[in-house]
Amino acid sequence: MARAGSVNYLFGTRFYKMAFVEFGNPAAPAVVCVHGLTRTGRDFDALAEALADRFHVICPDLPGRGKSDWLADGLAYQPPTYAAALAHLLAQINKPVAWVGTSLGGICGMMIAAAQNTPVTRLVLNDIGPHIPAAALARIRDYMVAAPERFASLGALAKHLREVHAPFGNLSEAEWAHLARFSARQVMDPTGEGKTLAMHYDPKIGEPIRATVPLDVDMWPIWDMIHQPRLVIRGADSDLLLPDTYDRMQDEGAEGYVVADAGHAPALMDYESQARIKAFLLEG
Repeated sequence: MARAGSVNYLFGTRFYKMAFVEFGNPAAPAVVCVHGLTRTGRDFDALAEALADRFHVICPDLPGRGKSDWLADGLAYQPPTYAAALAHLLAQINKPVAWVGTSLGGICGMMIAAAQNTPVTRLVLNDIGPHIPAAALARIRDYMVAAPERFASLGALAKHLREVHAPFGNLSEAEWAHLARFSARQVMDPTGEGKTLAMHYDPKIGEPIRATVPLDVDMWPIWDMIHQPRLVIRGADSDLLLPDTYDRMQDEGAEGYVVADAGHAPALMDYESQARIKAFLLEG
């Protein structure tokens, strides 16, 4: 069962709150699970429950998402900011951690795993690698720009998720409903006559990606600084973690696992993916 918590972090001249949920025994080995660009920590509920018998699992909402505070400056929604906030969480955990990161959460994981004296002991990267193609970034930018501002019902929001996140894989109705539940926040209807629903993130999180022309991202120098055991998960149809990148990561020492019938990025709600991650974490 999920337990709610939060940590305060200093950014600029203000302290902000970053919320998280945790599962399992706090005395057990720690696993931090960090979500993708428009998602929340509750995406990992199923994985966290599968790991909770052996691990203490902590799933934060990145700044501007879920129950975490929104930042004053939209252009601050960038990986260095997230890494700084996550460093405060790691300081509060105050013990070695394994890291599971989906997409943006994996970028943060690579940055933190590469740092000197890092507490990260093992790294699971879900459909993200040191090379990110511009075309995939443009696709993400376009769906964020086109996303409706309001939804009349939870069903309408779930329908939107099924369309833009179809690459998550073959999820059940219950799994889509879970994602929709934690992707929604209540807001006042523009007419002022009641409440409606919006996505559970600050609309400004897309400002950095909209403010620039997407270019290929090269993080190979950071990858070269990571020496911990690594498991790389790829959606078989992913447009973000390309086959050449995936193969090179394995050639350079990472273990690999491909999720069939998924693109960017596998939801990690299926038994096989959870079992592969758990086995990797238990190797440590």
